Amino acid sequence: MRIVVLAGGIGGARFLRGLKQAAPEADITVIGNTGDDIHLFGLKVCPDLDTVMYTLGGGIDEKQGWGRTDESFQVKEEFAAYGVGPDWFGLGDRDVATHIVRTQMLGAGYPLSAVTEALCARWKPGVRLLPMSDDRVETHVAVDVDGERKAIHFQEYWVKLRASVEAQAVVPVGAEQATPAPGVLEAIAEADVILFPPSNPVVSVGTILAVPGIREAIAEAGVPVVGLSPIVGGAPVRGMADKVLAAVGVEPTASAVATHYGSGLLDGWLVDTVDAGAVDEVEGAGIRCRAVPLMMTDVDATAEMARQALRLAEEVRA
Repeated sequence: MRIVVLAGGIGGARFLRGLKQAAPEADITVIGNTGDDIHLFGLKVCPDLDTVMYTLGGGIDEKQGWGRTDESFQVKEEFAAYGVGPDWFGLGDRDVATHIVRTQMLGAGYPLSAVTEALCARWKPGVRLLPMSDDRVETHVAVDVDGERKAIHFQEYWVKLRASVEAQAVVPVGAEQATPAPGVLEAIAEADVILFPPSNPVVSVGTILAVPGIREAIAEAGVPVVGLSPIVGGAPVRGMADKVLAAVGVEPTASAVATHYGSGLLDGWLVDTVDAGAVDEVEGAGIRCRAVPLMMTDVDATAEMARQALRLAEEVRA
């Protein structure tokens, strides 16, 4: 079975770990969000790609879900001693090595897709990890600060401000001019199943879909497309997805996110059992829906979520 998964950061990476257990023989291609990418201290940082790579490769900090295990922060402390910022984004010492290698390879002329493949040669994540595009795309958020509207990088909004101010708009800068990375459209065209994990529907999956050609390829693939709700009981399972959903006019409910993606894209949608009342509404929008447990409490629970997604895909196919 050939499975394509559109993945953001922590939620996408943890879902993939469960999917690998649920379908150990599957050929899995992951299209990773690069809208969260940022340049810091002269380094190219790809948080979502690295979170997938570290999680599946056994190097992730399990407690926080991002960064390296057994990490130290002496380089960060030295930057602070020099008065060099930003101080709100914590690059660990082990993590810095990844960013240095990536930046050197990009500087030598290698595209991000080739660099990602080279980095994965060390981590062996057991999936094919592709950036959504080799082109530079950065998600910016429009906010009102001191009576003035300005656009800030998504990382500043998410990490520094902790989404404490209302997002007025979310813009994937550069997405309209970007093209899918090599292998992305081919993987979609050859897939048996396409999955949207419980990643942020606006700044993770939504940013991937903003790259011209990707949404169209998925809609025209002719295979089941199944998503899992990142909203449970009217709130995001992790993170602050409700903040950016509000910026695009979508209510933070399981049914609203499904209709946001739309029946032209989604064939199936899983909601948590606490949202079983939303099943009829989602099916009324032309999307087959089932209520199952959606809390990724451990790998076994996540694997069962993945199995349920694949079963729903088979229902759709039948």
